[in-house]
Amino acid sequence: MDWNLVALAVVVLIVAFVLYMLYRINELRGSGTSALLRELPADDGRAWRHGVVRYDDNALEYFRLRRVLPGPQRLVLRQAVTVSGRRSPTASEADFLDENMVILELADRGGDFELALDSGGVTAFQSWLESRPSLRAERRRRDD
Repeated sequence: MDWNLVALAVVVLIVAFVLYMLYRINELRGSGTSALLRELPADDGRAWRHGVVRYDDNALEYFRLRRVLPGPQRLVLRQAVTVSGRRSPTASEADFLDENMVILELADRGGDFELALDSGGVTAFQSWLESRPSLRAERRRRDD
């Protein structure tokens, strides 16, 4: 076995992986709103994941920055999400969350989770959520 060839193949794979991750991070950061998300229940100040949220007509897509697989990690349907509260970061979260961030306590069919956004991100989220059609309008549109 030629060890030089094996070493070259390993180096090529590592370089390709690093280039892919750099491309992914650059692509995501330029096309959405920075956010942190954590599934609940979680210990205080733990399990936060950095990512980007994108909105479309029916869903919010959350992409983890350090995830290798393409596609969103979490898909939040606009008709199914509910906001159960909002809060400021706790003292244990202050190490990695800006004190001006707002943490939204949310629930959907996938369970409870928290989404941390800056004030502009919260405004965008609330606008997206509040502009959803009512369930009655959705039913009427399907019946036509």
